[in-house]
Amino acid sequence: MVDESTTAVSRTPILGAALRAKILELTPRYPSKRAVTLPALHLVHDHLRCVPLAAMAEIAEILEITPAEVHDTMSFYGFFPQAPIGDVRVWICRSLSCMLRGGDELLEHACRHLRLEPGQTTPDGAITLEFAECLGVCDFAPAAVADDGRVFGPLDEQKVEEMLAELKRGRKPPG
Repeated sequence: MVDESTTAVSRTPILGAALRAKILELTPRYPSKRAVTLPALHLVHDHLRCVPLAAMAEIAEILEITPAEVHDTMSFYGFFPQAPIGDVRVWICRSLSCMLRGGDELLEHACRHLRLEPGQTTPDGAITLEFAECLGVCDFAPAAVADDGRVFGPLDEQKVEEMLAELKRGRKPPG
C-alpha cells in the first residue's frame, strides 16, 4: 500500500482565489462551463500577461474540462502566449492589403528600430512586437494594433517610429 501523503506533490496554484472566483462568476452567462474557456483565458492573460501550462490545467479544473480542451481553444487564437510579454503587445499586419502597401517592410523597420525579431520583447519589457496575418483594419493599411485597443495606420517609417515611442510610454489608460 502506498502512503499518498508522502508521494503527493504539493502544487501552489497560479490562479488566486479572486481570479478563480471571476472565472466561476462567468458560468451563468454561458450555456456550458466549456463555453467559458475563451473568457477565462482572457481573464488569466489580463492578470498574468500570459497563460502558462499550469494555468491551463487550473482553468480546466475550474471548468470541469480537460487541459487539452483549454489548450485547443488557446492555440486556435494567437493571443495567449505561454511566457510573459511586454507591457504593451503590438501586432503589425502583413495581410495582403497591408503587404501591398509596405507592411512587411514596416515590420522589418520596427524590428531594426527596436533591435529584436518578431515575437520578442524589448529588454526593458515595454513592448512585445509581433506580426499578424490580418487585423481586420484594412482601411488603415498598412496598420498595427496594440493589445490595449489602439489602432495605428496608415503607417510609414516615421509613423512606425512615432507609434513605438508612444507604446514605450505604456498602456493606454482604461476608459
